Amino acid sequence: MRFAKKRLRATAHTAVAVAMGAVALTALPTTASAAADGLSVQYRTSATGAGADQAEPWFKVTNTGTTSVQLSGVKVRYYFKADSAGATYRFACSWAVKGCANVTGTFGTLANPTATADRYLEVGFTSGAGSLAPGADTGDLQLRFHQANWASLNQSDDYSFGASRTSYGDWTKVTAQSGGTLLWGQAPAGNGPTDPPTEPPAEGAALFDDFNYSGHTDPRISAHGWSVRSNSGGPGVPGATWAPENVTFATTGGNSIMNLETSTAGTAASTEQTEILTRATKFKNGTYAARVRFNDAPKYGPDGDRLVQTFFTINDLKAPMADDYAEYDFEYLPNGGWGEPANILYTTSWETYQPDPWVAVNQHTEARRSFSGWHDLVLTIDNSTIKYYIDGQLFGTHDSAYLPERPMSINFNQWLIDLAGQTSTTARAYDQQVDYVLHVKDQVLSPAQVTARLNAYRGAGTTFEDTVPGS
Repeated sequence: MRFAKKRLRATAHTAVAVAMGAVALTALPTTASAAADGLSVQYRTSATGAGADQAEPWFKVTNTGTTSVQLSGVKVRYYFKADSAGATYRFACSWAVKGCANVTGTFGTLANPTATADRYLEVGFTSGAGSLAPGADTGDLQLRFHQANWASLNQSDDYSFGASRTSYGDWTKVTAQSGGTLLWGQAPAGNGPTDPPTEPPAEGAALFDDFNYSGHTDPRISAHGWSVRSNSGGPGVPGATWAPENVTFATTGGNSIMNLETSTAGTAASTEQTEILTRATKFKNGTYAARVRFNDAPKYGPDGDRLVQTFFTINDLKAPMADDYAEYDFEYLPNGGWGEPANILYTTSWETYQPDPWVAVNQHTEARRSFSGWHDLVLTIDNSTIKYYIDGQLFGTHDSAYLPERPMSINFNQWLIDLAGQTSTTARAYDQQVDYVLHVKDQVLSPAQVTARLNAYRGAGTTFEDTVPGS
């Protein structure tokens, strides 16, 4: 999270490497639920060849239940085999009765790849798509996707592809769910909840902190390896103050919560930003997790500032384009910024960058919607991939080219990109809250295993542990 990063999104098209990812669900059941609600999916393709420049899956989703269904809770998955391990894909909507602006498409990676599927396109809807009454359908969803480099696709080995499906008909090789319940279709083998679970990993070196402190001057904060930032510099508004007194702690429902407050009255001199980070840079492969509350609205004053709320891990850039730099970010912009007009969440894996002239070598995944509220954030790094999860759902998978070469610190901060989003001189403040942080060295934990580890700590009354050896 360096000062130069404020230019990242506005110059995203100049990035050396950018990959699309996914807002993805946990593995879907292999058979539909017998829930009272019901959905069915009809499919056809307008690109029937085994090889094609782009896949063109078209859908109609029908409410076969007895109550109305909000489309914003409906997800349809089309499963396919990636054309290469490093292939990245782009989604497009050609036409939709519900309006292409109300249709989303993101990509994910299956937990258990098969011969005909290791990726999926997940089609969703914004709130603007409205609802489906019983018996109603969405009308045409004329969709397509292609490789980012426009290399030809091989559709013949894609699980959900039907070369002969040139007119609409029921198709159970795509799945549909509403509100997290599978209501239609069958996922590729090995990707349902009845499949054998993986064994939980053995106990390993870990950092856990429940942020059970009295205030920013509590001597245990330093004793536990944290630094509450007070030094000047980026990222954020030039001339802003990093204010340690604005990192506070309170008990809610018997649990201690850390709060980072960032405030401004529209000038650099009045802007106070917040950050807490580990002094040690000793964290590398393994699992990183935190429960974070993002907020769209200010706690007081007018809204609209271009704010960044974060959880990330990072080391130092020794020189422009140094190849041993590493950084892995969850970044939420409640009011947009970096060229984005509204709320957006990024996960970004960094190989390196050059501040001037700006060059960025990274992969990022984004979702353009509100993430206001509490979220379970999990990042895993092994010797082949980087994966980001939000609320138990796979959000993005990034390539081995972005793996870390050196250990990193763990950080939370909240800062303003600039003062152009809200020009008022009325004072306002924003909160980002953190429940806990966990790092397990050299072990990839599933989100469920993270929760089990958290519950074990709290069940034992453990509020802090650090057995991770120094780098």
